[in-house]
Amino acid sequence: MPKLLYAPTSPYSSKVRMAAACAGIAVDLMPIKTEDKPAELIAANPLGKIPVLVLDDGRAIHDSRAITQHLNRLSKNALFPRNPDKRLEAEVLEALADGICDCALSMVYERRTRPEAYVYQPWLDRQWTKITTALDLLNANPPKLPKKITAGQLALRATLGYLALRFSGQWEKGRSRLVRWAARFDEKFPELKGSVPG
Repeated sequence: MPKLLYAPTSPYSSKVRMAAACAGIAVDLMPIKTEDKPAELIAANPLGKIPVLVLDDGRAIHDSRAITQHLNRLSKNALFPRNPDKRLEAEVLEALADGICDCALSMVYERRTRPEAYVYQPWLDRQWTKITTALDLLNANPPKLPKKITAGQLALRATLGYLALRFSGQWEKGRSRLVRWAARFDEKFPELKGSVPG
C-alpha cells in the first residue's frame, strides 16, 4: 500500500487525503513533523516538504498537484472530468485554492519564524490582499457541489479549513456564501470531514 507522509494541519495534505478517499485508493497515513527533518521525508523529498506519496516500488511523488494527478490516473478520472473544458475548470480551481494556501502559509511562517520586531507587515498585508481578492472572487460565484466532485472542490475545502484554523474570524467576514459552501460540502461529504485541516 502506498504511504502518504503528511501533517494533519497541512491544507495540501488535506486535499490529497480527501482525493485518495474520493478516488477509492487506500493509503497508509504517516504523520510527519517537517521541522524535525525526518530521514524518511528527506529521502522521499529532498525539499523536506509534505505531502509525499511513496509508492510500493519506492518511487516518491511530491507536490500535492502531482499527487492528485497520479491518483486521478490510477482511478481512471475520479478526480478530474474527461471533458477538456471541465477539466481545465477543475485544474484552475485547484491552483487558485493552492495559491491561497501559499499566501496563508507564508504569513504563518513570517510570524512564526521571525522575532516580532522583524516581522515585515507590508509583506503580510500583500499576502492578505491576495487571499482576500481570491476569496471575494470565489464568494461571488462559489463552485457547484455535484455528486461527483473534483480535485478543485477538494482543494478549496482544504483551503477554507486551513483558513478557519489559522485565520478564524478574519477570512469569513463578508463571505457568507463561501462559509455556507464549506458547511454544505461537509453535509454532502461527511466521510471527508475528518481530513479537513485541524
